[in-house]
Amino acid sequence: MQDQSSSWRITPTDVERIVPFEVLLDRVAEERASAWIKDRRHLHANPELSGQEKQTTQFIADRLRKFGMTPVITDRQVGAVADMVIGNPPPDAPLIAIRADIDALPLQDRKGAEYSSTCSGIAHSCGHDAHTTIALAVAETVHELTLRLPESEVPGVRLRWIFQPAEETAEGAAWMVDAGALNGVRCILGLHVDPTIPAGRVGIRYGVLTAHLDEVSILVRGKGGHAARPHHTTDPLATAASLVTTLYQTVPRRVDSLTPTVFTIGSIHGGNVSNVIPDQINLEGTLRTTDRKARQDAMDAIRRVCEGLAVATECCIDVEFKCPLGSVVNDVMSMSAYEAAAIQVLGGENLVLIDKPSMGGEDFAVYLDHVPGAQFRLGCAGVAGEWPLLHSPVFDIDERAIGIGARIVTRAALILALMNPVP
Repeated sequence: MQDQSSSWRITPTDVERIVPFEVLLDRVAEERASAWIKDRRHLHANPELSGQEKQTTQFIADRLRKFGMTPVITDRQVGAVADMVIGNPPPDAPLIAIRADIDALPLQDRKGAEYSSTCSGIAHSCGHDAHTTIALAVAETVHELTLRLPESEVPGVRLRWIFQPAEETAEGAAWMVDAGALNGVRCILGLHVDPTIPAGRVGIRYGVLTAHLDEVSILVRGKGGHAARPHHTTDPLATAASLVTTLYQTVPRRVDSLTPTVFTIGSIHGGNVSNVIPDQINLEGTLRTTDRKARQDAMDAIRRVCEGLAVATECCIDVEFKCPLGSVVNDVMSMSAYEAAAIQVLGGENLVLIDKPSMGGEDFAVYLDHVPGAQFRLGCAGVAGEWPLLHSPVFDIDERAIGIGARIVTRAALILALMNPVP
């Protein structure tokens, strides 16, 4: 859902609103850098899976209380929302939300660092520990303004923090929206670490940032039988094998080649023993698109292939598209606030203009169905050799990124919060 604010671009005049205390923001980041890294390492060593983030939620809540906030933990006992009002904001001051995802992946951590995961088979290999730490650092920084500035100079702003569980399963954002996390929010800010960008640089993109994601379930049913007598069967396994190759050949040729589209089968299950042809095969995959027409064309192509192969093989092929997750579409006002903030912190020469959307999914898109907002890409790669990518069992970040991220997000949030009223 877009409103008139989505086409407004932040100007140098808007940025000047935070000039009187930008030095203080940087001083807090410098002073607290080691403490923030310590928090990140604690979270990294104690990861929790999607929907199970109870200890993480308690850690977050404890930190927020130290900043004078009153966090509200969801009924699921995972995830939290907390507001901070400082200064004397006018009645029509916008409420700006900052979102961080808090869950980890079902993956073994193989780094061998002193802060590596202590939980077997669970690891923060997507950087959510860094996202959480940065959001907490922003809360601390804003709180410090109230402690270090004369009361008359404290800016009047309204901010909300949303610490979201279950991003990896694409469920958590909807949970938080249902819990009222967006009530009264004017716009929302997020970020994601990016190991393809060096620490000290950030990536920005206006418009479509991530792909629309559809889960695809295909069930192939037929007549099974003895492996020695395939002619007595319709061999659903052979049909499934043919289906995968046919789909891989057909789908790309039914979609405009200039529109990014990726269809992938990631799971095939069927049969139990080597000498029996099973009567049922399950296939699971994903369809990722960045354009509505391309999505529809790809879905139509998948259905037609399944229908045609079913007739040819005398099997029954059922296809279902599930759990659609929309694209993250960065609106102009929010993204320009990030761009302005990043230029203040790093200089324009350290901005990377992302020219193509990612084909990954991100449930930050769920929030953008309700309010405008934006994500940016925070460089987190170190300088030594090829840096491990997201979801790698040895993934890590250059921890300089934490302070940089906190400084950028704090500035962007304050810029937006001080635009009164938001155009």
